[in-house]
Amino acid sequence: MAKGLTSVLIANRGEIALRVIRACQELGIQSVLVYSQGDADSVPVKLADKAVCIGPAQVNLSYRTVHPVRAASRSHDYGSCSFRRRRGV
Repeated sequence: MAKGLTSVLIANRGEIALRVIRACQELGIQSVLVYSQGDADSVPVKLADKAVCIGPAQVNLSYRTVHPVRAASRSHDYGSCSFRRRRGV
């Protein structure tokens, strides 16, 4: 396990989220997934160690808005968090 790294906040959906969750499991790192109401019944939500709802199904009101994601990270007391937007988004 990476020194000092105990948990990872995942703000992805679908296959990418599954890959990150599985990698965390292999490394013994806690996975915390943020999800929208539209993804509440998804496989990543069920497999993550913790899951935090960040808003409605519309991505522009949940995933693409940094405030709900940042609030979720703060509510779980993460010491550091990196936010990066994809190009063209």
